[in-house]
Amino acid sequence: MAKSYRELAVWQKAIELASLLYRLTQQFPREEIYGLSSQLRRAGVSVASNIAEGCGRGTTGEYRCFVGMARGSALEIQTQLVIARELSLGDAKQLEHAEPLAEEISKMLWAIRQRLGSASTAR
Repeated sequence: MAKSYRELAVWQKAIELASLLYRLTQQFPREEIYGLSSQLRRAGVSVASNIAEGCGRGTTGEYRCFVGMARGSALEIQTQLVIARELSLGDAKQLEHAEPLAEEISKMLWAIRQRLGSASTAR
């Protein structure tokens, strides 16, 4: 494992995604401030935060659990970005960057969970 969560490519990509989501949602209509905008921002911050918190835990099982929560947030983001696209919210180019990035992060987190053990049946 990396010496620090900051060295993990998945954490670095999660920070990139969270920053992108903040920039994207700045363009959303004012009425979305407590709706989709808030949900995307919260989930974006959650991915990187759960990776970091999991790295700071004492056991592989705890780390695996936090990686699972991070992946859940990444999947949330994917769904919310589809909704944003359907509603024509935000910049299309930023959406085109965010969608595959969220998917890549989700896949990376799944691979980490698999390497940490196979106790979970969730995919």
